[in-house]
Amino acid sequence: MESLLEEVTADVYNEEEAIVLEWRVESLMRAGFDSESAFDLAFSKHVDLHAALQLVDAGCPAETAMRILL
Repeated sequence: MESLLEEVTADVYNEEEAIVLEWRVESLMRAGFDSESAFDLAFSKHVDLHAALQLVDAGCPAETAMRILL
């Protein structure tokens, strides 16, 4: 995952933005989102990370949370 994230962010984002995106992806994956969904949500600027985590914490399946958030 790290190499893919590094590859995706290398030319597009500054170092600080890349660190934030990495944190978002890792947080989403720890919450139960698969890597593809975590990337999609992390890179969607309109998605509130805390809302995503709250949905899953409340028992919403990650797949359903993904459909709600996007």
